[in-house]
Parts: sequence; C-alpha cells; structure tokens
Amino acid sequence: MTKASRASIEKLARERLGFERLRPGQWRAVGALAAGRDVLAVLPTGAGKSAIYELAGLLRAGPVVVVSPLIALQDDQLAHLKAVGLRAVVLNSQQSAGARAAALLASCESGTFVFLAPEQLANAEARAAVQRARPGLFVVDEAHLISQWGRDFRPDYMRLGAAAEAVGAPVRLALTATAAPPVRQEIVRRFGLRDPEVVIGDFDRPNIELSVHRSVTEDDKHGELVRGAAAAGGAGIVYAATHASAQAAHDVLAAAGERVALYHAGLSAGARRDAMAAFMDGSARIIAATVAFGMGIDKPDVRWVTHLDPPSSLDAYYQELGRAGRDGEASHARLLYRYEDF
Repeated sequence: MTKASRASIEKLARERLGFERLRPGQWRAVGALAAGRDVLAVLPTGAGKSAIYELAGLLRAGPVVVVSPLIALQDDQLAHLKAVGLRAVVLNSQQSAGARAAALLASCESGTFVFLAPEQLANAEARAAVQRARPGLFVVDEAHLISQWGRDFRPDYMRLGAAAEAVGAPVRLALTATAAPPVRQEIVRRFGLRDPEVVIGDFDRPNIELSVHRSVTEDDKHGELVRGAAAAGGAGIVYAATHASAQAAHDVLAAAGERVALYHAGLSAGARRDAMAAFMDGSARIIAATVAFGMGIDKPDVRWVTHLDPPSSLDAYYQELGRAGRDGEASHARLLYRYEDF
C-alpha cells in the first residue's frame, strides 16, 4: 500500500467518521479490501473493528452486508452509522411485515449498510434481495463463531461461506477479537476467504490486572464472589459456565444486596433484553451471565470481570476478560476456581 493511499484512507476517516487517526491494523485492512482482497482481521476488543467495514464500504460500490449475531449489537452498530450520516438498515426476526419490506427495499441502495443475523440468509426472500443488491462487501462479525461455537450455538454461522457465494459477494471480511492459529485457519476455510490479508492486532491490555483465587467448596467460591463484588467499584460482569451456575451467582449477589441482572440462553428473549438494558443503563451494577452475553457489547466502563468457573479455552478467557476496561482505565479480571472445576 502506498503512502498516498494510506493518507487518503485516513482523510476519509477524519471527514466521514470523525477519527483523528487510524490504528495500523485498521488502515491495512481497509486498504486490502478497497483493492479487492479478502481480509481476516483479529483485533482486540475496543480496537475499532467496525471502522474497517465502514471505511471499506465507503470505498467500494454496492451495499455492505454485515452478518452480526445479536440484535442488540446490530442496534448499536446501526445507531453509530446513522449518527455519522451513513445509510444503514437492519433485517431481523422482530420486524413487522411493513418494516421488513422497507428494509429489503433500502438494502438494494448502493452505500447502504445492511445488518442481519446469519439465520436471515437462510430466508429465501432476504437472500434474493441481497443477491439483487449486488453487495460490494460481505462482512462477518464475531467470526470465531464459524469455528468456536457455530456447531451448537449458531449453526448458521457454519453456512456463511455458501451464503456469501450465493449472493455473489466479491470481497469478504471476517472480524473477531480473538482467534488462535487453528481457529484462523478454520475461519479462512469455512468462510471461503481467498488468499486473505491476515491482520493481527496488539493484544496487550496493560490496564487490566489479572488475579486467580482458589476456593475449596462451592460455598467458599460464592462467598469470595460476594466479597470481591462488594470491594470492587463500578460495573462488573460475572461469567459462569452453566445456566444453573449463573443463576446461583445472581442469587447470592442479590441476597447480598447487589443490583444484579441475570442473562443466559435459557431465558426468554424479553428477559434477556431487559437484563442487558438494565446493565447498560446502570440500573443493574452487575450482570451474572453465561458466555451468551457480551459479544460486541459497547459498554466501555466495565471495571471488572469475574469468572466463577474456568472458561473453555484461553481464547475464550481473553475475549471475556477483554470486556473490562475498554475505556483504558484501570480494571480487574479475576478467576475463581476449585480443583474439581477442571
């Protein structure tokens, strides 16, 4: 990439998105996409992954399709784009027939960002509309789901390579906050990335202090959770491995007088939305959750993350603790465990 092309991308970022500067990973990815090359970008939480497809979308003809797993995340992305004057629509299962028809029509306009869940591409009407629109860029956010949880959590993520082929997307972008080399290889293979530019960011988060505490019994662990939450300032997330463990964490914290919400996939969609809203607006200081909570959630002032159970992998641990301290301020990540947990 030439110096002039980098300068033009940074000028576009200032004038259209209000960015003073771009990080090296951002402009490198945007430049590759603008030149017609597929990209896999592995950049840490808070590193501005969405700016990559926003800028690339401004540089490419046709609409931009963005596959995103959560309606709340889509709403955040939509609000951001509209705030900077870019056209964006959402296609999701909660829309009325009229709203959906209007979104399908708007999705055909060049320069429009079209947000949808992977399941929407299994809908013949939505897929045909996207195909007619001739998208210039096909983006998969939280791309680790193609490999890490796709088989069980979101099986339609496994079919996105075929979906991108079906709608005729010429350039593809996969975004994730964490992916070890084997996961990167699987994303490339399953999403059908062709000789992609692979952009890996700097994953050091010096503002997050890490600590580990061993407990002997489950009651000891719950007591340590309550004490740690009381001593910690600001908003916090408690991650648990199962629905039952998340419920238990919620109950002991509530009994201790904490303002705590509960979030897991076993709850109704309405209950999950209410829990997320309470945590986002501060009416709940703490959210006790399984890994179903958190992908792409834009709450920069989470001061601490506690794992009540060991996570499934180092990749998962990094991604989950990385939801603390997105504002760069001092934060804490703590792992509670018993030997039996392993």
